[in-house]
Amino acid sequence: MPTPRTAKRQKIADLICEDIKHWIVTEGLQPGDRLPNEKALMERYECAKGTIREALRVLEVEGLVQMKTGPSGGAVIREVTIDPACRALRNFLHFQHVDGSQVYQLRRLVEVEIADSVVECLDAAGFARLRTNIAQCQRPHDDELSQRQHRMLELEFHNVLAEYCPNPLLRFVSQFLNDLLRDLVVIKKAYKPERHAFDEANIRYHIALVEAFEAQDREQVRQLMHDHMCDAEHHMAALEAEVVDQFLVLPETLKEAANLYSS
Repeated sequence: MPTPRTAKRQKIADLICEDIKHWIVTEGLQPGDRLPNEKALMERYECAKGTIREALRVLEVEGLVQMKTGPSGGAVIREVTIDPACRALRNFLHFQHVDGSQVYQLRRLVEVEIADSVVECLDAAGFARLRTNIAQCQRPHDDELSQRQHRMLELEFHNVLAEYCPNPLLRFVSQFLNDLLRDLVVIKKAYKPERHAFDEANIRYHIALVEAFEAQDREQVRQLMHDHMCDAEHHMAALEAEVVDQFLVLPETLKEAANLYSS
């Protein structure tokens, strides 16, 4: 008979790490505040210096504290960004063979809700950033580097909207999906050959969205963003089909090269 799986026993350092996180929240500590020194933590948790240092290293890797050296050093709480979490999730998905259709299955929902949530949140600085982004996208991009930068700028338009979203969960998911698309752009070279129809459609939608945001037309904003995501998904599907075709042609190309070499 198979034996039931036993729960993995947590290391003492991991338990201390989790307790410190709870303590930071309950005490209302803020970025820049210091944790107790090593001696105080050793007394609090009744453990060796090495265990405390291991727990602090975990917190540092997770981006929650910064270790400073010197007489006034120690663990200082830092403001946590979404970058470490995004990197961890992207690493997890690296071997899951995520494609554009799977990203857009979620992005079609998230971007519409993001757009809806910022209708009354965008300020003058936000509108200025969106217009600057559009102007940069309208510049010529004739070489490979500028074409790749252009694709990144198109995604940055949506990151600006996410920054103004009052819902941190929506904001995180949106920026994470945009990071995934950045990976796909680089891996699949979604910037070459140049795609004028895709470029023009993105600029057209972004201009219309800014106008709808200014008018605070929530219904128009939702419809435009939905159509924008459907159009972008269509272009991504065409790109991936093109990449597949290139791989299908590759063996024949190799055969031809081998024949030429043998002759």
